[in-house]
Amino acid sequence: MKDNNILPVAEPAGATVQCQTSPPCRILVVDDEPDIRRLNAEVLKSSGYHVDTAEDGLAGWKALHAVRHAPESYALLITDHDMPGLTGLALVKKLRAARMALPVIMATGALPTKDLFTRYPWLQPAVALVKPYSIEQLLGTVEKVLRVTGRSEEHT
Repeated sequence: MKDNNILPVAEPAGATVQCQTSPPCRILVVDDEPDIRRLNAEVLKSSGYHVDTAEDGLAGWKALHAVRHAPESYALLITDHDMPGLTGLALVKKLRAARMALPVIMATGALPTKDLFTRYPWLQPAVALVKPYSIEQLLGTVEKVLRVTGRSEEHT
């Protein structure tokens, strides 16, 4: 099976860590494919996360910007790359330009080229999930990123 991690993560893939916070970790899922967006949201919600969705990069940016200084801001962004209008990479550029330190999972079938991340390492997502991915891969990746970035405990 293909290794989807761009950056190595120290925790084993099978370890489960729920977002033991009050309120639960808030995740934004951005994908222009309604079925994928809905499935990701349902899986994450059933695992105890608070999930918001956006149908494209522009709607995702508006959601991120709206809660930027809120006490319950996002702990994680999961975004597709290949979307009309504002792509996932363009969304990450806006996020980083606004100095929003939010971990990003790029869940996509078409990753930007590695030389782009070499030239602009600050754009690199924490992890890339290559579509199609399993529910277990999604949950395991979310758990690892939240654990490694310390976001799983930030609202306690």
